[in-house]
Order: sequence, then C-alpha cells, then structure tokens
Amino acid sequence: MEYHPQIIALDLDGLAMVSACSAGAKIKVADIKYLSINKVVLLSIERKKIETAQKNKRICSILRFDHVLKVKSKNINQKNQESVFELIAIDYLKNKEDYEINLIFNNNAYIALTTETIEVRLEDQNEIKH
Repeated sequence: MEYHPQIIALDLDGLAMVSACSAGAKIKVADIKYLSINKVVLLSIERKKIETAQKNKRICSILRFDHVLKVKSKNINQKNQESVFELIAIDYLKNKEDYEINLIFNNNAYIALTTETIEVRLEDQNEIKH
C-alpha cells in the first residue's frame, strides 16, 4: 500500500501551513466540488511540494474542507470547466458562531466557505511526471 502524506489543519496555525503548502497551486474549475449533503468542499490541485527537500517536484493533492455550511465565489465562471486558476493564499475570518475561510486566487477571484469549525486536509495523491 502506498503512503499518501497529509496535513490536517484544525486551527489558524494549521490553516497557515496548508496555505503555505498550497500557494501557487493550479486548480481547474472542473476540479472544484461542493458536496452540500456531506458539508464538504473538495479541490483537486497541482502544487509544488515545498515542504520537502524536492521543492521543484509537482504533485497532485486533494484539498478538503469539512463542516461547510455555505459557499460563495466571485470572478469564477463555473460554466467554463477548463478555466485554470492559481491559488494565492487561504485566509480566514471568525464571525459570531462560524468561520469564513477564503480561498484567494489570481485574477481577483475567490471562494468563501462558511464553516462551523476549521477542519482542512491537504492530502497528496501522486507525483506529476513531466
């Protein structure tokens, strides 16, 4: 069985680590899924493996957000499934009872997730061979 490393974020520090590891990742619109019944948002991303010595190695990873109550996006045309965005950072705000996790992309695009708590996973899938 192949081991797939993952980072699990349950607080602001963990979220900052996931943001740093995901910065510069390429994401295709078709690879963004909101499973409202499960309260899960999944993004399949292509990123550089900056947390290891092989910083130029590109890898496919799954970015998973749990306990998502609501999703809003701006400047992302969901009809253009082949459109690719670059993730700049993941940020968050604490509202009264909920959190708002913001995925900030190039071209002034973003996705705002309203969540009950911070629970984010970055799980590596496979290396991209060039």
